Order: sequence, then C-alpha cells, then structure tokens
Amino acid sequence: MKVTSSPSPSLKGTMSPPGDKSISHRSLILGAIADGESTVTGLLTGEDVMNTATALRQMGVDIVISLHTKTAKIHGVGLNGLRTPDAPLDMGNSGTSARLLMGLVAGQNITATFTGDASLSKRPMKRISDPLSMMGARLSSVAGDNAMTLPMTVHSQRAPLRSMDYTLPIPSAQVKSSILLAGLNCEGTTHVVEPIPCRDH
Repeated sequence: MKVTSSPSPSLKGTMSPPGDKSISHRSLILGAIADGESTVTGLLTGEDVMNTATALRQMGVDIVISLHTKTAKIHGVGLNGLRTPDAPLDMGNSGTSARLLMGLVAGQNITATFTGDASLSKRPMKRISDPLSMMGARLSSVAGDNAMTLPMTVHSQRAPLRSMDYTLPIPSAQVKSSILLAGLNCEGTTHVVEPIPCRDH
C-alpha cells in the first residue's frame, strides 16, 4: 500500500480532544469524598474510568455520567461517608482504579475486596500494599503476603492510619496518589518524596 501526503494551504476546524484518563479517575474519587455536588466536564468515558465510577457507586456514591456530553455529576458523601460494598469491586484491567481506590479505602475504616481480569490479577500490588501497611492499613491477598496480587482485601481497622514520610522507590503517580488519598484520614501530615518527578495532578 502506498500513502501520499500533500501540503494543504490551510487547516481549519474545531475539535475537542478526549479527556485525560488519569485526571478523570482522580476527579471522580475527589468528587466522591467531597461535600455536595461536583460536576466534571471533559470526562474520559472509557472502560477504566467507568470501573472507578462503578466501584464508587458500590460504596454509596451517587454518580450520573453522560456518555454523550462526557460529563459526570457526583453527589459526594464527605470524607468519611463511604460504606462497605456488598460485593467485590471489579477493577477490570485498570491498575489505576485498583491502586488509587485501595489507598482511598484504606483510610475509610471500611472493608472492600478488589478483583480484576486475568491480566490485572498478575500485576504486582506490593508497591501499594507496602506503604499502606506502613501507615497501619491491613491488606491481604489470596496469593499471600509475599505476592500481593488481586484478589486483595483492604480490611477496616479500629485505629486511624498513621501519617508518614515516604520516598518513592520508583516514580509512580499511582503510588503517590494512593498514599495521599490514604493520608486524608491520617493523624498528622503525610509527605511523599519523589526523587524523579512523576505526573502532577
């Protein structure tokens, strides 16, 4: 096949780029634990982001998403308003959903089990479970403490999580966000240090 490109005298038109997946995840999560209603525009409505929305709904958050307008209306339940879901939270193939929501749930004093598809279930979660455990969270995996792969359960705990200073071993916006979300309900201030900057959301 041959493809030929010729110069155009001008380009005119209007386009709307798709939303950012990483920011879409985080906007739903922050809206869920805010007080009152949040509106998100330019939402990326792919499967990964929808998995995050479904999981938040299972924990009691009212989220209405329009696939046509790419908007979400989120009725936040407040910082401590999430409830234990009635069924496991299916993350599909979304590592971002799993890692961010584990951090969120760890600070909520609720219990939730996280599952995923065959591919996600092979991906390591110790880089999330290790720092969360250092903060006092209780996590367990059917694969054992050394493997830490999905399915995993974040268990409720009597005492609040402990704040900490944590240096990321490798740059990871997912790990950074997970620790910061858990730190929202800590006593004291949680600091995350990144030797090499990763995404700043």
